[in-house]
Amino acid sequence: MTRYLLKFLISAAVIVVVSEISKRNTLIGGLIASLPLTSMLAILWFYTDTRDTGNVASLSMSILWFVIPSLVFFITLSLLLKKTSIGFYPSFILSTLLTMLSYYIFGKIAGL
Repeated sequence: MTRYLLKFLISAAVIVVVSEISKRNTLIGGLIASLPLTSMLAILWFYTDTRDTGNVASLSMSILWFVIPSLVFFITLSLLLKKTSIGFYPSFILSTLLTMLSYYIFGKIAGL
């Protein structure tokens, strides 16, 4: 149980740090958020739990492929916020839905 609590606290701390830095400087916040921190933590936790480098390599490659459809979120959110007046929450929801669709399409194309 202590291990899960530690994982939770470290992972949550990353999100809080990015959020707080972004309040002061969106460029630095964006830089930190763009780092594969979530993936790095997930890979680290996965390896420490399994010690299986083959599965870690497989997870790493899967993450790489799924970065492609995830870009839809950032592109559409930015465009919707800058080019429309529909507001943050509708833009966020629409970007999320379009991202989900892109994951679905990408999965079909990739044969997943």
